[in-house]
Amino acid sequence: MADPQDKVADNVAGRYYVDSQCIDCDVCRVTAPANFQRQETRGYSYVFQQPGCAEEEAQCQEAIDSCSVKAIGDYGA
Repeated sequence: MADPQDKVADNVAGRYYVDSQCIDCDVCRVTAPANFQRQETRGYSYVFQQPGCAEEEAQCQEAIDSCSVKAIGDYGA
């Protein structure tokens, strides 16, 4: 389970975040490309834009469900 106390600094403020457990597997970036990007020098993903529509919300939820190390968190609505 993602830890909000351990989230990476690159995340934008908002509901979804990535913590330091991220192994840079690319699943979230493929699943929700409008919301996740790769931090190139450190090799992890982060939320660069919070969802702006229902489709992006669903994609972020799918990214959470697909994350093998549970590094994506959701503060809830």
